[in-house]
Amino acid sequence: MAQGKRYKKAAAAYDRTQTYEYKKAVELVKQNASAKFDESFEVAMNLGVDPRKADQLVRGTVALPHGTGKSVRVLVIAKGPKDKEALDAGADHAGFSEYIEKLQGGWADIDIIIATPDVMGEVGKLGRVLGPRGLMPNPKSGTVTFDVAKAVQEVKAGKIEFRVDKAGNIHAAVGKCSFSADKLAENVAVFIGTVVRAKPSSSKGKYVKSISFSSTMGPSVRVDEHTVSAE
Repeated sequence: MAQGKRYKKAAAAYDRTQTYEYKKAVELVKQNASAKFDESFEVAMNLGVDPRKADQLVRGTVALPHGTGKSVRVLVIAKGPKDKEALDAGADHAGFSEYIEKLQGGWADIDIIIATPDVMGEVGKLGRVLGPRGLMPNPKSGTVTFDVAKAVQEVKAGKIEFRVDKAGNIHAAVGKCSFSADKLAENVAVFIGTVVRAKPSSSKGKYVKSISFSSTMGPSVRVDEHTVSAE
């Protein structure tokens, strides 16, 4: 299979048992991104936390300096005049009852939902629909706010959300492999720095256990986490 051959060739291009300085790791991922589309550049971190404990649930948002390279489709659920503010700020869709009905009916042509606090009573009823898709607005991620214009602009500019999974891993796409190595390195450093600063006070021992970079279709490159923290 062609994809398998590409993967094996990329995996043979470097020592997968070795950890690399993070800028070198960025270059290796870029060099070995050989798919026919512009692959995402992905960061995976394994953290020394127990996500089953509420005080060790690592989550937050980060504004990547060079964006994600991805076009984000934004829906703002709000009543007038906030719906117009959202559209003027660049939201793809904005409104209230009509979009509640569309979401109930299974409509899914969006990536992020922002809502004003006064409509969360109705939005909350969509938990079974939005929750599994990661679309439920949340104040901690800045997606429940009356300042809808600012929220839309931040998301469109490259603000992303991260959250540790049950196994203690955080995974995020922080750009495209077509980005320059310098831009990817800056996005990576900002993302990892934000996760490090989100360390729970109750977390003991080593917090960042491992970091790896990869492209959408390529093998992972292990990263020396100390080179990122030094940066």
